[in-house]
Amino acid sequence: MKKPELLAPAGNFEKMKYAVHYGADAVYCAGKKFGLRARADNFSPEELEEAAQWIHRQKKQIYVTLNMIPHEDDFDGLENYVSFLKRIGVDAVLVADPGVFSVVKKVAPDLKISISTQANNTNSHTVAFWHDLGASRIVLARELSGQEIAMIAKRKPVGMEIETFVHGAMCISHSGRCLLSHYFTGRDSNRGDCAQPCRWQYHLVEATRPGAYFPVDEDERGTFIMNSKDLCLARQIPALTAMGVDSFKIEGRMKSPFYVATVTAIYRKIIDEAVKNTQFVVPETWIDELKKVSHRNYTTAFYDGQTTSADQNYGSSSYTRLYDFAGVVNAYDADTGWATIEQRNKIKIGDTLEVFDPDDNHFYFCQNVQKLKDKEGEMITSTPHPKMIYSLKMERPVHPMALIRKKNNDNLKA
Repeated sequence: MKKPELLAPAGNFEKMKYAVHYGADAVYCAGKKFGLRARADNFSPEELEEAAQWIHRQKKQIYVTLNMIPHEDDFDGLENYVSFLKRIGVDAVLVADPGVFSVVKKVAPDLKISISTQANNTNSHTVAFWHDLGASRIVLARELSGQEIAMIAKRKPVGMEIETFVHGAMCISHSGRCLLSHYFTGRDSNRGDCAQPCRWQYHLVEATRPGAYFPVDEDERGTFIMNSKDLCLARQIPALTAMGVDSFKIEGRMKSPFYVATVTAIYRKIIDEAVKNTQFVVPETWIDELKKVSHRNYTTAFYDGQTTSADQNYGSSSYTRLYDFAGVVNAYDADTGWATIEQRNKIKIGDTLEVFDPDDNHFYFCQNVQKLKDKEGEMITSTPHPKMIYSLKMERPVHPMALIRKKNNDNLKA
């Protein structure tokens, strides 16, 4: 059985490196224009060229998004940009609009094209249509059931690859095509600048009663009628593998390196087991790992058929944060046992922290004031602050790409 690709988000160079080290086969990212995450860090042309070179040294692949729904002036500079992407050797581009597709085929006819989920890909006829035009892969809409995905995978043309989203945030609109942000704020989600109004709290206001707010669907927190839960198809990966899906995609270019590393590592383990046994049952401990990242409550969305709003809509715009992203290990000296730590969140002296790394090693330790040094080698006697770089004497060896997290309720036992 062919092993499906694990495709991870790369909002910047740091996240890309964590995605690869924690098990991704490929990453998708964007330049400063033409993508759908304008407020992610994204890559300058120089960074993109460096990223392509680095990815290929790791024997991985890099895909660049051109998936905005463009207006007329959005095509300015597109041909030059496509020529640049071809020159630096990106492995494919993601496209949603037929006009953009035609530009890519004209400028770089040999460059592989994936058809974005933004193109509303819900049936095998659409898959065949894009294949006939020269697309090499299609990203299915999130609104499909498992049965529909199986049928499409079975009927796909020879040589066409099927990609599905399996994890991450979802829009309440169809395949991400939403106008709310543009109407409410002037920020066009279809051109990469979504303000996420689906996460806002809404009430009704009657014209003759200004200032009187009536609940739409009330609980003690208000109403969040358009706020979707996060997608999690971890348990369905063995079945999707058996269907012949070619690539599993994780959403999250605007998420942290902690999110990218944690989620990628778990899906890497699941895929590896699913290829060996499509009846594999994902352990609950692995699902628990996915709950350690900041997330909304999980849903399988449409996988089992037409979902109900009660199953998919989330009752709050807040995230569940069982753990905090506490820091990264920048370096480790095996001879002395000292690690260089860059703190990314508030840590108090005496907190119990968890270290995890690309080799699936986990251990806990207590942050002891006697073991902290600043970058000049002086002992630290106060609580380190976020972004501070300091040295920490480790009780066992750590991977130089390890990450550190802290349980929010401080009840983690060593």
